[in-house]
Amino acid sequence: MRIHLALLVLLCAAAPAQLKSTLNIPSPKTRGIASWYGKREQGKPMANGQPFDRNKYTAASRTYKLGTYLEVTYPRTGITVLVRVTDRGPWVKGRVIDLSERAATTLGLRQRGLGEVEIQPLHFRPL
Repeated sequence: MRIHLALLVLLCAAAPAQLKSTLNIPSPKTRGIASWYGKREQGKPMANGQPFDRNKYTAASRTYKLGTYLEVTYPRTGITVLVRVTDRGPWVKGRVIDLSERAATTLGLRQRGLGEVEIQPLHFRPL
């Protein structure tokens, strides 16, 4: 059993990026500009087929797979939230993530509109 586990660990460490994403191995923490969306998008269908609910902890990302859980930290306040990627976006150049209104409010960046955040992927869960 130990040999098989050691072999799996060795293969994962040496695996190309495509294989790592297939195995759902989280990538390192990233930083970038976050924005948020809320009332205007309420009820509209998201990429996962469900209606958007601005009061849930969700996010739109072009980088992470739908269903991926992300820890998003706003260094300005030191607050971290857990969101699930349910949509694609943001579509504005220079932004890495769109947060739901609830997530942005909890982090303390809703009033500012934009803010630099740290993003740590945690887990992929198929929809």
